[in-house]
Amino acid sequence: MPGENRVSAPGLADGKIPADPDDEHVMDLELLLTMSVSLDESRVAVTGPDGRSLTTGQLRAAASGAASLLHGAGAARVAYCGANGVAFPAALFGSVAARLPFVPLNYRLADAQLGRIVTPDELAVASSQQAERLKRLGAGHVLDAEDFVDAALGAPPSGDGQPIDPDDVALLLYTSGTTAAPKAALLRHRHLAAYVIGTVEFAGAGPEEAALLSVPPYHIAGVMNLLSNLYMGRRVVYLDGFDPDRWLDVVRDEAITHAMVVPTMLARIVAALGDGPSDVPSLRTISYGGARMPAAVIDRALELFPNVAFANAYGLTETSSTIAVLGPDDHRLAQTSDDPVVRARLGSVGLALPGVEIEIRDEESRPCPAGVSGDIYVRGEQVAGEYAGEDGGSDGWFATRDRGHVDEDGYVFVEGRADDTIIRGGENVAPAEIEEVLMAHEEVVDCAVVGIEDEEWGQRIAAAVVLVPGAASAPEDIRAFARGRLRGSKTPDLVVVLDELPYTDTGKLLRRVVREQLSGSSL
Repeated sequence: MPGENRVSAPGLADGKIPADPDDEHVMDLELLLTMSVSLDESRVAVTGPDGRSLTTGQLRAAASGAASLLHGAGAARVAYCGANGVAFPAALFGSVAARLPFVPLNYRLADAQLGRIVTPDELAVASSQQAERLKRLGAGHVLDAEDFVDAALGAPPSGDGQPIDPDDVALLLYTSGTTAAPKAALLRHRHLAAYVIGTVEFAGAGPEEAALLSVPPYHIAGVMNLLSNLYMGRRVVYLDGFDPDRWLDVVRDEAITHAMVVPTMLARIVAALGDGPSDVPSLRTISYGGARMPAAVIDRALELFPNVAFANAYGLTETSSTIAVLGPDDHRLAQTSDDPVVRARLGSVGLALPGVEIEIRDEESRPCPAGVSGDIYVRGEQVAGEYAGEDGGSDGWFATRDRGHVDEDGYVFVEGRADDTIIRGGENVAPAEIEEVLMAHEEVVDCAVVGIEDEEWGQRIAAAVVLVPGAASAPEDIRAFARGRLRGSKTPDLVVVLDELPYTDTGKLLRRVVREQLSGSSL
């Protein structure tokens, strides 16, 4: 309710009516595919970047054949290491048919990191660039992704498997590790199913609808967008790498109606368009998430795509993706409103999804009132919150390790990771507050604020900024700009100009890398 710290919301971004959340106990990923096939087994389900497509019927046949291959190899789990393509859903549903956990691997990891994840009892489906690497790192069985789909379609169907227990682990997904070493999040069938049936309507898409997916397959958004669109009856079109001009071309050529991007992608799309029209008449919705969206980018995107509905989705790997959404109406209202409260909501992640509770807690784990910052906790059927080798959380609540607050109307504002909080002279300082001020400078296009160790203050505030080409501002000018808008204890002690900031390919700022870069600079 308004004014409380625990919030929920009535609906989702594209206006679809969710299925009954009470049905999640009978759903698993195999049933999800079976239901999709029941709509029309000749309907195209996925299209790869090479143009190859699989119908729902072919995807089910590939999954059954893949299960035979997996049983024959004696695999204990199924890994996927490569870019987007039709081999990914075939491997995912093949693992489901074989009753094995599915493990998407980040092919961008260094050998030392990837070698700690690869196991000899797994069968890995890998791109040709990654196959030899995985063998060298100790994977038990490796199949080339380019040949995997044909091999699965040519294999005999697997026999009837044992019924799937909703508590079986469906997905083992390694977190991004932007502030610490990656951990293996365990997501069970009931968590993934609860998200899908609680947020989208079965067969709710029109026959012309197509979703463009350019986030990598090892990201939770890559998995859940596939499952949700398949359940809705919407064709999924894959990109195997992001380029803004190519993205726009695919939207036009494939008549894409829905697309999901991360903030860095949208920023590049906006830059590529310049002052020209977007010229994508089929596009209806752009959803974004995964990191902080600069206000200037979303403002410009709303101008360049006047007929497109925008949705900001906030979620985590451990919560089976999205737990809160800022919907299209809020975006457009904030764009035109003179009310500062309404305008500020463009910087929020919106309202909690149906069936999800979000609570803000202080250092003593007590609920915070509206407007007061604290740690973000979440509870709901889709929330897993457990990791391989660790005990799950207590009483159903999961500590996201994000900090934020909720306004009087229930809108959730994420201020950053709890680990990112700067403690300067005993005062807690949120980097997001300072970054918002720095981004208001006309020559600053990107920035990151971190705490660096200091004997006197415990930590000092350091800011890395990226300036527009040919900028005239010096670091001290940027610092003076901030000092005029922040009190002294929150003004950066150090400003360093960088050519670019380090990000993961899913758009998350590598703040620990920024901290390492600035720690050697002079205050």
